[in-house]
Amino acid sequence: MRALLLLGLGGALAVPLFAQSASMNDTALDQASAQGDVAVTIYQNGQTLVQDTRRVSLPAGRSRQEFPDVSAQIRAETVTLTGPGIGIVEQNFDYDLLTPAKLMEKAVGQTITLLRTNVATGAETRVRAKVLAANGGVVLQIGDTIEVLRDDGLPVRVIFDKVPPNLRARPTLSVTVESKGGSVPATLTYLTPGLGWTADYVTLFDDAKQTIDVQGWVTLTNNTGTDYNKANVLLVAGNPNQGGGRRSIQTPWDASTGTIDEAGTEINERERLGDYYLYPLAERTNIANAQQKQVSFLDVKAAPARSTYEFNNGWLASNDAVSAASVLKFSTSRGGGLGDQLPAGTMRVYMRDKRGDPQFIGESAIEATPMGSAMSIRTGEAFDVKIKTVVEERTRISSNRWKTRMRYEITNARNNAITVDLGQNGLWGDVRITEQTQEGKRISADRVEWNVPVPANGKALLTATFDSRY
Repeated sequence: MRALLLLGLGGALAVPLFAQSASMNDTALDQASAQGDVAVTIYQNGQTLVQDTRRVSLPAGRSRQEFPDVSAQIRAETVTLTGPGIGIVEQNFDYDLLTPAKLMEKAVGQTITLLRTNVATGAETRVRAKVLAANGGVVLQIGDTIEVLRDDGLPVRVIFDKVPPNLRARPTLSVTVESKGGSVPATLTYLTPGLGWTADYVTLFDDAKQTIDVQGWVTLTNNTGTDYNKANVLLVAGNPNQGGGRRSIQTPWDASTGTIDEAGTEINERERLGDYYLYPLAERTNIANAQQKQVSFLDVKAAPARSTYEFNNGWLASNDAVSAASVLKFSTSRGGGLGDQLPAGTMRVYMRDKRGDPQFIGESAIEATPMGSAMSIRTGEAFDVKIKTVVEERTRISSNRWKTRMRYEITNARNNAITVDLGQNGLWGDVRITEQTQEGKRISADRVEWNVPVPANGKALLTATFDSRY
């Protein structure tokens, strides 16, 4: 039998295919899923392990079995098929999917029928045409003339004599097997990209109470070209290696988002797989192709938090009135914190205005954070808090020794007193602080930090002298 297809301008083939008769390739047009009992393990790096158990009827000996409704991005080299008495001889992945555009491409060199309708009379005319090309548009030979199929305002349908055998309505894996025969459960296992998840955190900060409410969401995204129906879903927080070699050096700019002030050492009761945390969904769920789905995994109310300001100065850097960063600080510890580890994701922070409406004030990417960590989420730049840094003096003491005096001027145009966490970076090597107007704290090998109080509508001044050997 024949299929009908609507065409638009320049071969924009976006209208679905439909059949004149139910006898035309019923398998290709059947939209019921052929999947069985599906379990998907989704990693945060965009890789997914699919385990699909179907009951198949096998003849004795060698036979070819087709498994439609696999991922359109299946990594064919990762496929395994297991079942009682089943041995795999050969497997093929047919990913040339049946679409209007593909149907026209496969018709090049063949003859089709054009069905045109007169909009005034409703009369239909049919004409046979040979498809010469379908590259960005459809070129036809009708009799002794060459025409381009275009959108001229007239309804046009294209009738194909058949569907090419190598086009599939759904991504299909075909496997040649040896079997003893009978109805057996067969488990198809494979890896695929295109199905991933991220963690998204909605954080509401209460400035008056200095607390935060945090709602954590798993956001599932499916771009595999296939629906997964009633799937048992297991989410893995972590990034398994995908063929990369052994890394000898972990540079801080490769992985850190700068949101962890101090990594925690606590552990909770969540299930683990090696060095990964597992987040199983409580119920089976449908994951449709080209769909995002969100599931809650964290809900914390009134955890302690504080709003502060930060400024990090580079070594020997002089700046004029640079804005401090607005920062939200809190803990993930069991006592006095969120009480959970946080998968890598994005944290968006909101704050209520005078009318009581939550307003967005900033967001930050966060890395995988152990429970018990101290965190800093940068939400933006402070409008009214500025820092000026000046190299007041730099004197050579010897061939490899220098004396450097820095001045930091902080202004606060707010009507409340604040504290600025002022950091000086770049203190590599044997750098010592010989003088300072306020006691600082060595945070790391190359950084010292001062917590500088600044009065309302006022200023604060800090000076420090460094003895460096380079």
